[in-house]
Amino acid sequence: MRLYKTRSLAADACKSGRVQMNGVQLKPSRTFKVGDVFTVRRGPITYTYKVLRLSENRLGAKLVPDYMQDITAPDQLELLELARLAGHQGRDRGTGRPTKKDRRDIETFFSDDYNPDFDDFDDEE
Repeated sequence: MRLYKTRSLAADACKSGRVQMNGVQLKPSRTFKVGDVFTVRRGPITYTYKVLRLSENRLGAKLVPDYMQDITAPDQLELLELARLAGHQGRDRGTGRPTKKDRRDIETFFSDDYNPDFDDFDDEE
């Protein structure tokens, strides 16, 4: 149900114990019934989903809410928000690699046709 991009990634998650139902690790071949509740651990967050309906084939992303309900606990979503805010500190301007604008300014400065107007800096005699 589009929790993982490919079936092999989903199978690897099952084999590594990141997909569970009632505290029991699920195998990739496990079939679900309507009403089953399972958890998927991704990083520090444990998502919880409930199966509403079953489908025989792959669904479009817009149809997933009709088949599966996200019932993740609010404290887990809060962990996700805190992790997002902690990782979004950014960098101070001028540190690290130059931005694309910085690179253009540097190239303009070192180009042969760069000719600043030095008349503004006349010596006072």
